[in-house]
Amino acid sequence: MTFRKPWASPLFPVSRRDFLITAVILLCAVGLCFILWLAGSIDGFAAPVFVLAVLLISRLTRGYLYGSISVILGVIFVNFIFTYPYWAFDFHNPGYPLTFFTLLMISLITSTLTAQAKRQAQLLAENEREKMRANLLRSVSHDIRTPLTSIVGSTSAVLENPGLSEREQRELLENAREEAQWLIRVVENLLSITRMGDAQARIAKEPEPAEEVLGTAAQKFRRRFPQVSVTVSAPEELLMVPMDPILIEQVLANLLENAAVHGRAANIALLLEAEEDFAKITVRDDGRGISRDELDHLFDGRLKSRRPADGDGKRNMGLGLSVCRAIVLAHGGSITARNLLRGAELSFRLPTAVQALQEVST
Repeated sequence: MTFRKPWASPLFPVSRRDFLITAVILLCAVGLCFILWLAGSIDGFAAPVFVLAVLLISRLTRGYLYGSISVILGVIFVNFIFTYPYWAFDFHNPGYPLTFFTLLMISLITSTLTAQAKRQAQLLAENEREKMRANLLRSVSHDIRTPLTSIVGSTSAVLENPGLSEREQRELLENAREEAQWLIRVVENLLSITRMGDAQARIAKEPEPAEEVLGTAAQKFRRRFPQVSVTVSAPEELLMVPMDPILIEQVLANLLENAAVHGRAANIALLLEAEEDFAKITVRDDGRGISRDELDHLFDGRLKSRRPADGDGKRNMGLGLSVCRAIVLAHGGSITARNLLRGAELSFRLPTAVQALQEVST
């Protein structure tokens, strides 16, 4: 049989952060009381000062340990230093038990209310994660079912109809390959969401030439969408940006694909700009733009699957754009979207300072 140490209990957690908070607040309370003492106004003011100190400590620390310690130290300071006779204990003072009881009750009540508030916030966060997970599963099930059905239909048609011409077989196989590539993109997005949601995961950011990352993403996109024109524009000076290049390429791939598939763009421009301590990357297209309803929920993963005019029901952009947002935020950046007079513009900004990124990752 093993016994849990009392200081290992969740009710009495030991933390360097909580210790520093307690020490700083108590030192401030003592300093304020000394200032009031020197001003000749200490009588009757010491107890309220330490009541406030206990209240703050109990609110800002976890469990009951530091709140209880602050109660004991507060009573000692009030009784020993700031109550007549000064620098001496007076246990016959009728206010001594009342002060101790008041501080103790304040500490216990505040700590309990704080623990309940944190528990409720945790439950709300867990419920929100469950809701997002359910939405993700619905979106993924929709995105996967349609291409799988198409792959099975195309391959079955080739296998069961040996009399098909070479051109017909090739069209069916090319369709199956296209659907398989779409499935690969969905799986990549799922893996990225899992990685972004792992609290233990740390993104390995290294300074990378941003222009090369854009060029690689544009080259891969051209192979998949040869009918869409893509141009890359970058400043003359080499711009090094701390990033995970594979993840940023995935962001660019999702944005480019959405411009081609959903925006029906014929021309897309990839722009790289330097803005103080940030690198701004923009995907600008000449397509049909983004509806106002979709613009409000473009990156939060709440876009419902919709069947476009071509009847291809698998083309749901909500998952890919929520992945973009998760990756950019994990890099310490931000992502925005807006409509132009013709087409749309989606931009994200990445910090160029290594120190800022290190602070975000920790």
